[in-house]
Amino acid sequence: MSVSPNGLPPAAPFWMSVVMLPLVALAAAWGGLWFMLLPAYAWYLTTALDGVLGLNTENPDPQTETARLFWHRAVTMIWFPLQFAAIFGCIWYATHAGHLSGLEKLGLFFGVGVLSGTIGMVYAHELLHQKTALERWMGDLLLASTLYSHFRTEHLLVHHAWVSTPRDAVSARYNEGFWRFFWRVLRDGPGSAWRAETRLLARAGRSPWDRRNPFWRYAALQGGMILLALALGGIQGLGLFVFQAFVAVWQLEVVNYVEHYGLTRKHLGDGRYEHILPRHSWNASHTASNWLLINLQRHSDHHYKPDRRFPLLQTYGEDEAPQLPHGYPLMTWAAMVPPLWRRWMNPRVRAWRRQFYPEVTDWGPYNRGELPMPRNAL
Repeated sequence: MSVSPNGLPPAAPFWMSVVMLPLVALAAAWGGLWFMLLPAYAWYLTTALDGVLGLNTENPDPQTETARLFWHRAVTMIWFPLQFAAIFGCIWYATHAGHLSGLEKLGLFFGVGVLSGTIGMVYAHELLHQKTALERWMGDLLLASTLYSHFRTEHLLVHHAWVSTPRDAVSARYNEGFWRFFWRVLRDGPGSAWRAETRLLARAGRSPWDRRNPFWRYAALQGGMILLALALGGIQGLGLFVFQAFVAVWQLEVVNYVEHYGLTRKHLGDGRYEHILPRHSWNASHTASNWLLINLQRHSDHHYKPDRRFPLLQTYGEDEAPQLPHGYPLMTWAAMVPPLWRRWMNPRVRAWRRQFYPEVTDWGPYNRGELPMPRNAL
């Protein structure tokens, strides 16, 4: 990928997500299999472009001023109103137009879920890491549109603190299939987020029901989305809204599965773990999928420097971080087939262990997630 003279990657390629919006309109208007345009663009075309364009190993200047990132940030800032219009516009259209069959409506909202999962969830992740109130609100609204608001708390307070340890539900264990992982995250995530927030409130001497608990905001935003879906499309509209939310959550969690599969921070004793390093996340430098996913695949640097905005994320070589063989679009589909996934990834995990932790001779407790945790983490 070409890099501008100031070392900053051009903003235009990161806007390729916007192409998906007219594809939603085509799927709604024409029905049939036209909804497949969305996964074809987001998953298959992007994977093909990765094969053509190869890797981008250029690293921008991480000290670049935020003011110079206007057009990079703009696409994340405008995404909520675009996604909101796509979701709720399709709910009204699908329940009033009369030309779509039940299966065509499900296909359309699978495509909408691809939009809100592949793009919306990734943009929400970027926004909730920022310090400005407006950006965080945009992130909250995007998460509410997929009924997954607790992800903000779980991600910021639990995942980033405990990544690659048994304490983190979304760090996939070695040999753990995706479907078992997915059920575990859906089951444990909301409770983990609630406990994290109530612990913060308790330290300040406040009740779990204090107005400062963000779960009030989460409930209000999600409730508003549900009521709007009902108002626009009745029970059918609500069902379609929930279906697209499930598709979006599935995509978020399969990406979470890929990002840390089998990687573990070394246990130092007494419930303590080593500091987070680039080696504790899978890195991918594939050009086109990083354009679509705003550099999410430079995940090793994201965990090493969580406050770094996406255009400035660094990539690493094999000597510092483990490398995925393909970009997320292809790797997430491999994760759907656990035997294929294990064939691809288990040898890479074992090679990672030999490279970075040759002194660890018993990986059993790491594999099973049985290492002790500090008492105050529970």
